[in-house]
Amino acid sequence: MAVSNIKVTFSSNIQKVWETVTSLEEYSWRSDLSRIEIRDENQFVEYTKEGYATSFTITATEPCRRWEFDMENENMKGHWTGIFTEMDGKTEVDFTEEVTAKKVMMKPFVKAYLKKQQAAYVRDLTKALEG
Repeated sequence: MAVSNIKVTFSSNIQKVWETVTSLEEYSWRSDLSRIEIRDENQFVEYTKEGYATSFTITATEPCRRWEFDMENENMKGHWTGIFTEMDGKTEVDFTEEVTAKKVMMKPFVKAYLKKQQAAYVRDLTKALEG
């Protein structure tokens, strides 16, 4: 299993950060997605611009504090945890992904891929919060 973590502090208040990250309807700020299909209140599917689907099942929601989900596609399965902390009107996010590659040949590349994905996500989120 590969584990990747990223912590970032944003100038935005916690409500704005929470709403941006957890909205399944407003995802246009995400440069990697073409669409999100909402299955029910706890399940959704993200589609990359290349049409690649990943299924998500929300496992924990504590508004403005914690959001967690399991995720799976044909190449991997894992768990994502987002912790949100407000400090002096700013918001720190602490995102951790734990992923297991389903294909042996992919195992050596999983951690680097996660780091790249997290960096792109934070870049997109920064632009969304500043805009």
